[in-house]
Amino acid sequence: MSGSIDSGEKDVYDDINITPMLDLAYVLMIIFIIMTTATVQGIKVNLPKASAAPTLAKPQTKAITITADGTIFLDTFPVTLPQLESLLKQYKAANPNLPVIIKGDSTVQYQKVVDVLDLVGRLDITQLGLVTQRIVK
Repeated sequence: MSGSIDSGEKDVYDDINITPMLDLAYVLMIIFIIMTTATVQGIKVNLPKASAAPTLAKPQTKAITITADGTIFLDTFPVTLPQLESLLKQYKAANPNLPVIIKGDSTVQYQKVVDVLDLVGRLDITQLGLVTQRIVK
């Protein structure tokens, strides 16, 4: 009697039913096809063509940085206040709407920032920005 039970159990595991696995594969394939065609479809427009040549225009904004020890930088070059004035005059002559941003260290002497602001005001540079750090709340 025990021999017949063993043979019955062997018969149960002789065939593996792969139909559910194929159903799952077909469903995944259909979802993939629908998702890829949905992302491709859209309104057709004529997009503007970009030049392959690199642009020769230099960034117009000049950055004045005042470090904690009072050193003044124009972009990345250290300058004195008279040098800063002469350089800004040259840039202002080339571009009347010269934008300037001032980045002052939070521990810098207030007088240094006032001196730079006074210089920018004398040169009639009206596009002026003061850079601050955003406080995350």
